[in-house]
Amino acid sequence: MNEPLVSIVMGSDSDLEIMREAGKALDDFGIAYEIDVTSAHRSPDRSADFAKKAAERGIKVIIAGAGGAAHLAGVIAAHTILPVIGVPIPSTSLNGMDSLLSTVQMPAGIPVATVAIGKPGATNAGILAAQMIGLADEGIAKKMHSHKEKLARGVEEKSKKLREMQK
Repeated sequence: MNEPLVSIVMGSDSDLEIMREAGKALDDFGIAYEIDVTSAHRSPDRSADFAKKAAERGIKVIIAGAGGAAHLAGVIAAHTILPVIGVPIPSTSLNGMDSLLSTVQMPAGIPVATVAIGKPGATNAGILAAQMIGLADEGIAKKMHSHKEKLARGVEEKSKKLREMQK
């Protein structure tokens, strides 16, 4: 198996159902990844150590999902120069709005690319990681072009179906 280029981390294993969507997107592009749990609050030293060592392990992009206070992506971004993509997890009565705001409202100098709340966001995080890797990998870039063409064909097919229904 190839060495992972993307690391998918989450604050709790209860986030796995959502974060698997990032892995599925990476699978579509043939990008190897790893999945782990680390918490900004319950294991801050582990989270910092993970972030500091990710690049030397060959990781190119980190996808971090967390709910509630959702500080995981920011803590990781503070300890690495790798791009970090935050996925807000809808884990509280606020339906992920707290997670979204905690992830997206980073101070200047510590960027976290933040995607939508929940499964759509996790899917987009995987695609965004593939786009980042595709900047330096022609094979991934070609797969990204094919992905965009497939999306466009899907719209054309749906449009054609609707036009035919109106006849």
